[in-house]
Amino acid sequence: MSYEPSPAEAFGVDGEALSRLDQRLAGFTQGSGRARTAISIRPSDCSVWDGNPRDVPGLSAESCRSLIESIAQEDGNRIPVLVRHNPPGSDHPYQLLVGSRRRFSVDWLNHNGRPEIRLTALVVDLTDEEAFRLADIENREREDITELDRARSYQNAVDRFYGGVQSRMAEALNLSNSQLSRLLALAQMPDEVVNAFATRDELRVRHSEVLTPLLRRAEQRERVMFSARQIGEEQQRLAASGERMIPAATVLARLKEATREGLARPGNEQPLVLGDSRVGRIRSGREGLAIDLLVTRDADIDALLETLRTALLDSRRQAVSDAEADRVA
Repeated sequence: MSYEPSPAEAFGVDGEALSRLDQRLAGFTQGSGRARTAISIRPSDCSVWDGNPRDVPGLSAESCRSLIESIAQEDGNRIPVLVRHNPPGSDHPYQLLVGSRRRFSVDWLNHNGRPEIRLTALVVDLTDEEAFRLADIENREREDITELDRARSYQNAVDRFYGGVQSRMAEALNLSNSQLSRLLALAQMPDEVVNAFATRDELRVRHSEVLTPLLRRAEQRERVMFSARQIGEEQQRLAASGERMIPAATVLARLKEATREGLARPGNEQPLVLGDSRVGRIRSGREGLAIDLLVTRDADIDALLETLRTALLDSRRQAVSDAEADRVA
């Protein structure tokens, strides 16, 4: 049995919201002065456009809880999502451009006791670049779009839509070149650094402005990455036990501290291994020995202390030997 989308007025679409959307579309489509009609479709009628900046796989009933409750109370989404027609032969008649959370919420309700609710949508005719700009305008107003998600969508878009020319993209999005450069720097943060923060939302542009210069030098980068991996593992343990996770300011301070002068140069570092696992490292420098140590809750403390004692003695002997060799030379 085929399904034909129906006009959405009967489902309580917000006429004022529809008018605001129509005004925004005026700069993107020709003939946009004409009134548009919202339609009612199933969430499964839409594939999600891959240029949308929202992290769609990260959506969950918990993160969308307030929206789900609102849509359930109002029997639908009062602000339409934006879709365009998929090419003939596609598995889905429509492609979702803006409204990932609304689509997810209606779909969740359809599978949890409210199969009658439909997704209110506005069909538009936009190119990929126009769709990206419109989605960016919509998502800048959303507090639940993380700076990292936005930055990574920009990183993808600069090559995909603007030929790799940042100035073209900055002009199209009404951003300064420096604003865009800072966002693109955030997009390039390694996953180890991202995972060191309690949530993706806690990693901000201001953090990447501090960390980016440290990651450019190979020696400092190695120290930052090692520290980030340690912090990330700590965060996982804290989250699993329900304890308060390490705040962003502390994470940033620890990553900066990992690069302080006087620590090991390449070749003056010894891994600390317990069994088959690397649990830390010992670094020798002008000020003495520095230890990075990761102790899991189920670690054998006696074995760890004995391994640490042996490694410290070996490192001290090696440091003395190196110093004597330098004096002789």
